[in-house]
This record gives sequence, structure tokens and C-alpha cells, in this order.
Amino acid sequence: MAVRPWRATSIQMRSERACQAADDAEAALLIQRNLDRLLDLIAQACASELKPDLVVFPEFAMQGPPLHMGVDDWIRRACSSIPGPLTAPLQALAKREGIYISGNMFEAPPEWPGRYFNSSFLIDRQGEIILNYRRVNTAAFPSVHDFMSDYLAATPQEEVFPVVDTELGRLCLIPCGEINVPEVARVMMMQGAEVILHPTNSMRTEAQEAAKLTRVAENMVYLVSANVAGPIGFSPDNSIPGGRSHILDHHGRTLAFQEDAEESIAVSALIDIEALRRDRRTDTGLSNPLLRARYEMYVPYYNEAKFYPPDHFLNRPMADTSETRTAIAIARANMERAHILAPLPPGAEEPVARSAH
Repeated sequence: MAVRPWRATSIQMRSERACQAADDAEAALLIQRNLDRLLDLIAQACASELKPDLVVFPEFAMQGPPLHMGVDDWIRRACSSIPGPLTAPLQALAKREGIYISGNMFEAPPEWPGRYFNSSFLIDRQGEIILNYRRVNTAAFPSVHDFMSDYLAATPQEEVFPVVDTELGRLCLIPCGEINVPEVARVMMMQGAEVILHPTNSMRTEAQEAAKLTRVAENMVYLVSANVAGPIGFSPDNSIPGGRSHILDHHGRTLAFQEDAEESIAVSALIDIEALRRDRRTDTGLSNPLLRARYEMYVPYYNEAKFYPPDHFLNRPMADTSETRTAIAIARANMERAHILAPLPPGAEEPVARSAH
């Protein structure tokens, strides 16, 4: 059955940080304010002349990031299950308005005690959660890669990098800076993904903007990116703005964009899945990167690529993100052996990271 063109809207909203609340009670009120603001903006979009079929809201929208809070403290203060009390009002709104709602939150699943995830989820028109992607490539947070053996043993392969088939086409979610990792989008495209939903919370960098365009062009997918309004989560002094919510088509053409960091529902555009499907079938040489891809040639190199250690927190959950320093040291040593990194001169110190996200 053909998919009619449908409307996507990016919800560019402000978000307060639960980690900066005085105590857990104040944090709960702060999270509720964020949730109320989100619900109101989605309701405004639905009441507009350009009612969306699907909305995307930013990463960290409801809770903010943990910054330097320990894992147990952050789970207690801000995390929730999916589905759970934070998703329930969104599920009710999706059912009431007959729309899809996608976004991001910090999830603490009861089946993985002591662990939390940066999770991105999709709610359908009936109010059901039909997709939950737990971010793999992280710097400031735990990852399912930290206990990969147990996670993969308990999780069906199609739920590790999930893609869901809907009346709108085949949808997936990739949060924030993970758009910089080519393999994530590639694996999702290999499972048929046609639209990347991109909840983000990021400063402007040339690399980040280029990554969005590159993932779209190399995989022939639409991208619906919703960034935070006001300051980004990783700007505790509120000096670094968000903004730049963006919708791109499968050729990398901008359909809607907002440069400034004001709250907005203005980034909205029609998604034409049938045009994408037609263009994916058309042999235009290397302008169509899918038809002529030669993936088998790369397999031996990927099999040899063993750098960041999996299962680094297999036997016990990470307590604090500072504990990743030993994993980074292993990754550096592995990359030196592979001649990716040059060894440090004797007495030299490792460079200091500029960003934790």
C-alpha cells in the first residue's frame, strides 16, 4: 500500500536540569515542569493549521543530563521505565490526537538493576510504545555495550538497533551525537529504515551539522532533528545555545530549519516516502549509494577492529562515568597496536577531553 505524504514537526523546547535541583523533591517538580512544557508545545502543534502526523522532541527534554551525578544518584533522582510515569501522559496525548510522538529520556529498566540508559522511543497513534532504542555509543553515560554479552543474550537482534514498520514508513531513532557514528545509521538502513528521528541536545559545530547531512545522503533517508531551545544540557552556566532543529530529505535538501534557540513548533515539513522508495530503486550510479554498495569487502576489516572493550562493566554496573577511564586506556592501547594512534612520547600526558557528550 502506498504511503501518502505526511507531516513531521520538530518540538524545539527549553529544558531544565534535574541534576541542578536542590534535592530529589525539587527535581521531581522540575521534571514535571519540563513534561508540562513538552505536552503544551505538542498540543500547540496539533492545534495549528499544520497538524503533524509525527513529532520529535529533544534529547534530555524531560530530565536534563546527569552532568557529574553518580549512577545510583541519577537513577533515584530522575530515571524512569519505558513505558512508565513519564511516558504515560505522552501516550495519552498521542492517542487523543492520533499522532506519533518520538523523543528521548533516561531509562532505568527494572530488568537491569543498577543501570540506566540514554533511550529514544516512539509512540504510535494508539498510544503504544512501538520502539525503544538504548544508545550504544556514549561518553557521559552507561551503554549496553558495557555488558554486551548479557544484553545480547537477553535482547533479540532486531531490538538492538530497532527499526519499526509503520503506516508512515520504516522509522528509527538515533539520538544527538550518535549521528556521528556511521555504523548506527547504516545498520538501521540495512534493516529498511527510511526516516531517522533525531532527538538532540547539542551545540553548533561544523562536524555535527555535516554528520546529519552525511548520514542522510549515504543512506538515502529522511532526517527529522529536534534540538533543545535555550541553553544545551551540557552548558551548566547556560552560555551555549541550542537551536538548529532541522528536517532534511533523502538527498540532503533542507525542508525546514530554525537557526535560533527560541522555543518553536515552526520546523515542520512533509515527508514523501514514495519518492524515497522510487529514488532508491533508480540506478543513478554512485549518486545512489545503496544499489552499488559492496559491503562484503569491508567485513574482514570490521572483524579485526577490536578497540573499546565490550563487557567492561559486565560483572557490576558502572557507578560513575569516571570509571570509563580504564576502558579508554585499553582502547588507546588497542589503537596503538593497530597503528591508528601514535604512541605518546615518554613523559607526555594524555590530552584533556573538550566535551563529555
